[in-house]
Amino acid sequence: MTPPLAGLRVVELATDIAAPYATKLLADAGADVIKVEQPAGGDPMRRWTSSGAELPPGEDGVLFRFLNTSKRSVAIDWTTADGRAALLDLVADADVVVESVGGVDWPSVTRRNPATSLVSVSWFGRTGPWRDRPATEFTVQAWAGSTATRGTVERPPLAAGGRLGEWLAGGYAAIGALAAVAGARRTGRGQHVDLSVLEAVHLSMAPFTTVIASFGGASAAYGRTVEIPSIEPAADGWVGFCTITNQQWRDFLLLVERSELVDDAGLAHYFTREQRRREVYGFIHAWTRRHPVADIIERATLLRIPVAPIGTGMTVATLEQFRERRVYVPAPAGDVVQPRVPYRLGRGALRPFAPAPRLGEHDAGWPSTPVPAPGDGGPLPFAGLRVLDFTMFWAGPFVGHFLAVLGADVIKVESIQRPDGIRLASTQQPAAERWWEWSAMFHGINAGKRGVTLDLSRPRGLALARALIAKADAVVENFSPRVLDNLGLRYEELARENPGLVLVRMPAFGLDGPWRDRTGFAQTMEQISGLAAVTGFADGPPVIPRGPCDPLAGMHAVLALLVALEHRRRTGEGQLVESTMVEAALNAAADQVLEWQAYGQLVERDGNRGPVAAPQNLYACRGEEQWLALAVVTDDHWRALVELLGRPAWAADPRLATRAGRRARHDAIDAELSRWCAAHERDALVAQLLARGLPAAPVLHPREAASNPQMLARGFFEAETHPVTGTHELPGLPMRFSDVERWYRSPAPTLGEHTEEVLRELLGLGDEAIAELRAAGIIGERPDGA
Repeated sequence: MTPPLAGLRVVELATDIAAPYATKLLADAGADVIKVEQPAGGDPMRRWTSSGAELPPGEDGVLFRFLNTSKRSVAIDWTTADGRAALLDLVADADVVVESVGGVDWPSVTRRNPATSLVSVSWFGRTGPWRDRPATEFTVQAWAGSTATRGTVERPPLAAGGRLGEWLAGGYAAIGALAAVAGARRTGRGQHVDLSVLEAVHLSMAPFTTVIASFGGASAAYGRTVEIPSIEPAADGWVGFCTITNQQWRDFLLLVERSELVDDAGLAHYFTREQRRREVYGFIHAWTRRHPVADIIERATLLRIPVAPIGTGMTVATLEQFRERRVYVPAPAGDVVQPRVPYRLGRGALRPFAPAPRLGEHDAGWPSTPVPAPGDGGPLPFAGLRVLDFTMFWAGPFVGHFLAVLGADVIKVESIQRPDGIRLASTQQPAAERWWEWSAMFHGINAGKRGVTLDLSRPRGLALARALIAKADAVVENFSPRVLDNLGLRYEELARENPGLVLVRMPAFGLDGPWRDRTGFAQTMEQISGLAAVTGFADGPPVIPRGPCDPLAGMHAVLALLVALEHRRRTGEGQLVESTMVEAALNAAADQVLEWQAYGQLVERDGNRGPVAAPQNLYACRGEEQWLALAVVTDDHWRALVELLGRPAWAADPRLATRAGRRARHDAIDAELSRWCAAHERDALVAQLLARGLPAAPVLHPREAASNPQMLARGFFEAETHPVTGTHELPGLPMRFSDVERWYRSPAPTLGEHTEEVLRELLGLGDEAIAELRAAGIIGERPDGA
């Protein structure tokens, strides 16, 4: 069976993780991806290992092989005149080019073929005053506000471990590429999609903090915290909890046998629990340390408390859910297993994994194919697409948000009996007028949608929902699996009325398997997947990265939906799509499992040190909480740093001239750099380091992004006026489209704001019927009990 993206022609000029992961996702769905590499050595990632394992000569690293599954490779030296001409000839026949290393720019691409799109992935974006600033993900996390709020006040702030921000940027780049291709099909004009890793990290790891501050919420305060409970010691290891809702916290108190604290208002929210951290840890650990992990998980699951084992590269592939669902499949070379594509199609087939290419293994070019006639639509690629959004919290609403800002008519379905739970994360007290309209995250991920209320627990509300589904192109839901089945909204029945319907289901763990009915949030996925295991200090507990698995799951669900819509465009068939939250996280942690199998090396947490640079750490400068993030990636960086230090005797040690030597002596280097930084002002030191080409950053609070000159120059924040909260700036997507001036055309809907409009417009209901529905509580604009 032909994969949905068969015939899509993609050129990749990229290294590191983000852009190659984006093109891998396209290749998995059938795109023909030609990876262009320099003849001398090719992509440097061929020699990369996250653990530092030494590779035999001529062997590609296991992460490179994963990221470049099913691609072709051509060797072109684009720095020469002949090479550049050959590259531009290749680009001229492509649908989309994905680059992170230059080689082509937007004017040269669009001159050769106006229908070709270009996706650029860079630390700060290809425009703006910081476009050429040196960086690594470690320093970008500091700029973005991710690092400042993670950890405890007794120790330095913590960056998220590994290279998670690059995986996130890769997911964004993949869906940006498909959106650009869809737009080119409508208009005959390609788009330049200019993606900033800084913006992706801010959105994913410091979400909507600027909006919370603008609303006057708790985020206006500085400081770092950990969730309580989160990852706690058990009798035989670590176990992860997540208590997002007040009910989950109350149930947790029952679990740890402290039911007398259920009504203690001072413990009802994790911000207030932080103030009593020692007390709370005391009674939590007194209980958890008496029980093994398996026993704790069994007990917590019965109480529907999100709970998880703490996965590592050694253990995660052995967990029963992943074994039974065959989540890990043999890699093409057969020597290791790798996570499968994190979604499943009901119809159509994804491409079987093929081996990553050898350098220059293939010829450039594609078979001759008919060129489609230019369309005459507007620049928004999803205009005319109607989506019903039955999702809550963050991962699910992400899908409709991306589609809405790019033109789709997204109708968010809530009820007054059960509004989206993220509305309850309000910056206002319950006594305030319409307090449920003051959730910063709800605003940030629902702008551009229309909002309706329908009580799905009653036959009339359910019948109206089915009638709306019959008029939709797609439906997205992230209930636990049993909910849709219990409502009778099974795909087979819905498809009889709407054969072209694409239903995207976003379960935490899958629609089958022993964990099918477990509750799970982003924090749970971080705990299970290994992402938490590589975050934290070596002598302390694993620490969750704090939330990025939500947008990670959302962007993979967008990708799955767009792939299914492409299948429908070609065949007319709708289908059921399963896009599983945990499997998206497992892809972003793939290197841990791969390196354990291939090299017997376990990627572990090591504070603010990391695999990319040595030295890499946070250093305290003059003043209170003035932290500097520094990453010395290359030997040239080290020589520049030594010059700035004034060539001290300790830095002249020849063993420090190589990264391996510096890594082996990291403690001694840290001690010297700590003394040096303590005598200097942070921001002046950052400026001196950057001027010498060294990746460096101040550790900023996430709310400071609102005044970041690079983000402001790129128009990342857009003012939006809401009927309840007034005018505030919202972050947009972490990319700019060349033909799209503004993302937001309307604010997030108030509860039930568009119910009458939608029922009249799509179902033809009149005044009398709408009045009856309101009187019966099937529709409304105010939560029950508010």
